[in-house]
Amino acid sequence: MDLIFVRHAEPVRVEAAPGDPPADPPLTEAGHAKAHLVCQWLAAETIDHIVTSPLRRARETAAPLAAGLGIDPEVVDGIGEFDRRDSSYIPFEEIPRDHDRFSAMVEGRWTDIDGWTDPLTFREETVAAVESLVERFPGGRVAVFTHAGVVNVYLGHVLGIARSLWFYPGYASLSRVAAARTGERGVVSVNETSHLMPTRFVAASSAGSGGEEAR
Repeated sequence: MDLIFVRHAEPVRVEAAPGDPPADPPLTEAGHAKAHLVCQWLAAETIDHIVTSPLRRARETAAPLAAGLGIDPEVVDGIGEFDRRDSSYIPFEEIPRDHDRFSAMVEGRWTDIDGWTDPLTFREETVAAVESLVERFPGGRVAVFTHAGVVNVYLGHVLGIARSLWFYPGYASLSRVAAARTGERGVVSVNETSHLMPTRFVAASSAGSGGEEAR
């Protein structure tokens, strides 16, 4: 079966205040635009099922594809991000490079950060959740709307990479894994972003209108 991992699009930044509940930000305007580009791209593929993290940024990214295909997304708790209980949400690219939180993420040592699931537990829960999808949808193609940490951990599991975070998936990027019934797993692609360039759709349309000369 085929797994298409989609990292959520850009969410709103949330600054924590004392006593705040866990942050669950919506997408920005730019994030919603990218969610629609994901929909346009994947609508041409045969998607059998859509699953999404319980977090709002993942659910909102999945919404255009789900509506376009008429598929009700399934919320899977095990593909939520490791920081889901944090009362703030600061995009990784906005964290100062000299901040403790930045180095903790890069080095995979965030055990003591309040609201974050420790790396070992996070890896075990993520792998178990994704493997359950493989078992439930043999021979199918499943779009998995999730987070950077989940994509890192599962692809790292397939490739034998021990580090929790080893690459940076772009917002609304796609990464693909092929999973065989006999247990084999293979990474097909990592961090696809060409669907986020709408000018390519325009170019393709213009070329197609040129008849035989354009072929």
